[in-house]
Amino acid sequence: MMTAMNLVSGAARPRWAALASLSLCLALVPALALAENVLRNASYQTGSGGAVDVVLEFAEPVAGVQTFTTDNPPRIAIDVPDTRNGLNQRRIAVGSGATSAISAVEGQGRTRVVIDLFRTASFETRTEGNRLIVSVAGGAMAGTAAIAANPDDPSKRVNSGLAVSNIDFRRGDDGAGRLVLSFDGEGVLADMRTEKSQVVIDVANASLPDSLRKRLDVSDFATPVRSIESRPNAGGSRIVIDTGTAFEALAYQTGNEYVVEVVPIKAAADPVAAALASGAPPPKYTGKPVTFNFQDIPVRTVLQLIADESNLNIVAADTVQGNITLRLQNVPWDQALDIMLRAKQLDKRRDGDVVWIGPQKELADFEQQKEDARIALEERSETITEFIPINYGIAEDIAKLLTEESKTGSGGGGGGGGGSSSGSRGFLSERGSISFDRRTNTLLVIDIPKRVAEIKRLVTLLDRAVDQVMIEARIVVASDDFAREVGSRFGFRGRNNKVNTVTTSGTLNSVVEFNNTSFARNAELASPNPIDPADLTVPSFGTLDQALNVNLPVLNPAGSLAFAILGPLFEIDLELSALQSEGRGEVISNPRVITSNQREAIIRQGDEVGFVTIAPQQGGTSVPIPNVQFKDVLLELKVTPTITQDGRVFLAMAIKKDEVSGFIDTSIGQVPQIQKREVTTAVLVDNGQTVVVGGVYEFKSREDLSKVPFLGDIPGLGALFRKKGRSANKAELLIFVTPQILRSSGAAS
Repeated sequence: MMTAMNLVSGAARPRWAALASLSLCLALVPALALAENVLRNASYQTGSGGAVDVVLEFAEPVAGVQTFTTDNPPRIAIDVPDTRNGLNQRRIAVGSGATSAISAVEGQGRTRVVIDLFRTASFETRTEGNRLIVSVAGGAMAGTAAIAANPDDPSKRVNSGLAVSNIDFRRGDDGAGRLVLSFDGEGVLADMRTEKSQVVIDVANASLPDSLRKRLDVSDFATPVRSIESRPNAGGSRIVIDTGTAFEALAYQTGNEYVVEVVPIKAAADPVAAALASGAPPPKYTGKPVTFNFQDIPVRTVLQLIADESNLNIVAADTVQGNITLRLQNVPWDQALDIMLRAKQLDKRRDGDVVWIGPQKELADFEQQKEDARIALEERSETITEFIPINYGIAEDIAKLLTEESKTGSGGGGGGGGGSSSGSRGFLSERGSISFDRRTNTLLVIDIPKRVAEIKRLVTLLDRAVDQVMIEARIVVASDDFAREVGSRFGFRGRNNKVNTVTTSGTLNSVVEFNNTSFARNAELASPNPIDPADLTVPSFGTLDQALNVNLPVLNPAGSLAFAILGPLFEIDLELSALQSEGRGEVISNPRVITSNQREAIIRQGDEVGFVTIAPQQGGTSVPIPNVQFKDVLLELKVTPTITQDGRVFLAMAIKKDEVSGFIDTSIGQVPQIQKREVTTAVLVDNGQTVVVGGVYEFKSREDLSKVPFLGDIPGLGALFRKKGRSANKAELLIFVTPQILRSSGAAS
């Protein structure tokens, strides 16, 4: 039986263990589900009066939330059990109303959300589905809250005794409208908000006198603000700013003044252009945009917020005290810092990632004392002597550059220097002096070690090899000539012929009379006085030029075609002539010169052409005296290069090319006729680039016609009675320049 019991117990033990494990798992399911809850997001929404709604979004609805507060420092802590922290950032800056920032940490199976406050403020929590909303009041005074809650119940108003003393409007340098509200005391609680095209400022604890209840038209100030209307509101004051263009509004409070600036969006989007238009240096704000809405908040607290946003180490002097009211929307943190410092008469000094904040006078006095100590230390420092050799420059020029009181000495070893004088002279201290030696081109410096080291550093920068520039010019003169002429000449002539027949011995003989002269031809004359046939020659027609009817030939023709018809009693001659000539020429001159940077270079090549002139005889005689004079006919390049910082070359140059085109005959000889080509210019050229700095194009065309009137106009046949000529001349001048920088070893880049 015992054995059976043991067997049953042994078999039953595993079954009960399994049931117990299953029950434990079922019991842990709700706990595991709760442990899976996650804080997914944390955000905030600002309301009127500085109120802020902190919205915490979870994966599942939350339960068992516990809240508690602390007064020093003022905080609201919210514990959410069985929840993990899923936020990507540890701290979220708010900076509105009484709310400073939101942070969340996870530990021991729960998540704690901490809301940092500027001052103690009331709050309430509520849940909406998976969201937990914590509404934090703006932290205003109880009297202000009562006025806002009961605007029409005078019995519930609190009289703070403050009043608006003045309302002033000004135009800022950047075209912004600036409204300055002055009060008769401190502790003003002002709230600014934007409603469409209006900016509304409610001052709950300051009354508005009757004299200030009016509407101001400020449209003539050329700002975004058109008008300003002031009126009482619920025991306090309300100022409404009406705008006409897109704007951004920001406000800050210092002492008993509340300043509202309305900036046009265009000027805010382009501060550099606005600053340049106003003549001020352009602002350079590059910080992360922040939004601040503070009322009467300690300055040191604002510095802490800016330190959190900028990741800078801020050290505030003990004298940095007081409160400030700020309302800034999407303003770079460095600009917000400058605004706050300017409002509280503070200043800053930055050293790396550390910023020292203090009153302006305190920082100025510190720097003055530091400078006085430095000067006193320099005055007590021992002077040293240093010899500085100059390699590429001139010691005298460098000495004059380092101090205007350097004096040139006489002789080869002349020097210049300074003795005692009041104040710092150039790069020297009051006790320093500088001399130079022309023979060895060396500087002699006597001064304190700090100034000597500075002068050596400057000499190292100045005493460098100068780059050189090779300037190559090409002067191209191209010409193209064309000429064509067509002409003709012809003539017609005849002779008189008389025939007498004489019968002698039965033989027929011809007797020809020509020009009153009789002669026999082709026969023997049977008469008592026979005539020798050798003596009977026919008279010639003479030369062709003696009998031309039309003479319009081409001079020196390239080709001609002639016809002639000759008969016993007449002769017809015709000659056609033509000429066509073409010529092309090109003259290239290529001057080239190398010079140092900013040094003028001149290169010339050419001849001196002589000619004779007549001068009257000295002493009153009339006998002239011939003189021989010469004229330069040159190819010249004159250039001064300047190497710019970006590696280009600025050339100031003059180029000319003269040629003798011919000679003019005079009574005393020939005078040369000179053709001049010249250009003077300044041009900026890239290194190695070729540029055309000048050019002249000439074109000459001419047509000539010589003809016999009336006959030369006959179609077709008129070509025999006219001469035509046509010529065309082209000439082109081009000047090319190519600079090439020749870098010297050790030259300044």
